[in-house]
Amino acid sequence: MDLHFANPSRSYDPTRHAVRFWGYDRSREVSFFVAEDALLRLQSSTASQDSAFLDAFDAHRDRICKVAAKVYARGPKGSYDLQAKDF
Repeated sequence: MDLHFANPSRSYDPTRHAVRFWGYDRSREVSFFVAEDALLRLQSSTASQDSAFLDAFDAHRDRICKVAAKVYARGPKGSYDLQAKDF
C-alpha cells in the first residue's frame, strides 16, 4: 500500500453528515468520509455547523489520515467511512 494524502481539499457532505477528503494509492483516487461523531470525538467543542466540522478536520488532519490509512489497509472498497469507533 502506498497511500498519500497530497490533496489538501476537503468538503462537508450534508447528505452523509461527514467531511469528505481524498487519498491516492499510486494513480487511484480514494474517497474517505469522516463522520460527524468521529469529529466530535476528536474535538468535543465542535459546533454542529459545516464550517466547524471542517475546522475540526483541519485541526486533526494528521491523525485522521493515519486512521484512514489503517482503514484502507483492511481491503478495497468504493469509499471508506471513518466512524468514532475508528478513533
